[in-house]
Amino acid sequence: MSKLLVKADKGHGRVAHVTPQNAGWTYVGFDLHRLRPGETVSGQTASREVCLVFVTGKGKAKAGGKDLGLLGERMSPFEGKPWSVYVPQGSDWSVTADTRLELAVCSAPGLGGGLPVRVIAPKDLGQEVRGKGTNTRYVTNILPEGKPADSLLVVEVITPGGHTSSYPPHKHDQDNLPAESYLEETYYHRLNPPQGFAFQRVYTDADRNGARSLDEAMAIEDGDVVLVPKGYHPCAACHGYDLYYL
Repeated sequence: MSKLLVKADKGHGRVAHVTPQNAGWTYVGFDLHRLRPGETVSGQTASREVCLVFVTGKGKAKAGGKDLGLLGERMSPFEGKPWSVYVPQGSDWSVTADTRLELAVCSAPGLGGGLPVRVIAPKDLGQEVRGKGTNTRYVTNILPEGKPADSLLVVEVITPGGHTSSYPPHKHDQDNLPAESYLEETYYHRLNPPQGFAFQRVYTDADRNGARSLDEAMAIEDGDVVLVPKGYHPCAACHGYDLYYL
């Protein structure tokens, strides 16, 4: 199995766990929690900032000493936009499931920005259509560049069956603004119907001898996480199976 492919556990609790240490990179972390009604997950951001994304289900959230109430409304990632919470560094947070709940915890280093806890409601989210023809996909910007955060970017993408995304291939593994910026990425994948599969390739440019320092092609199943440390990273959804990734 590819070293870039993380298979989420099938049970409950923390089912996926990506850190800079186990990913072999510097900045990005990603956890996925599946909770039953009444179960609670909590954390402390310490020197990092966090975005809690209610992928599916509802839960009562607290962060930075504030009771944020009952958040979440969709029961499938393919239905509408998510509720999310931005939690700055030096804050505690907790979520108690009201229904079956799938909660993503996206994290990156805080830079001491002193930002407040912020609930990000579906009505506050911009959505855009990217690409043309069978490259068309639908992007929801949860924590985009230009919104208050130190270094974290979070988006959701829906790729219809038979379409490609992150395509034509692009990369962002060099600090070369405005042409390119350095980003580490995790892709958390869901499929509709869930028994399907999709494909993702992560690869670098070939050198003068035609060799690539990274070239991994993966069959993606529902619940998989793909690490993108560098290089191009296009996805392809098979006909009849819509692809979601966060």
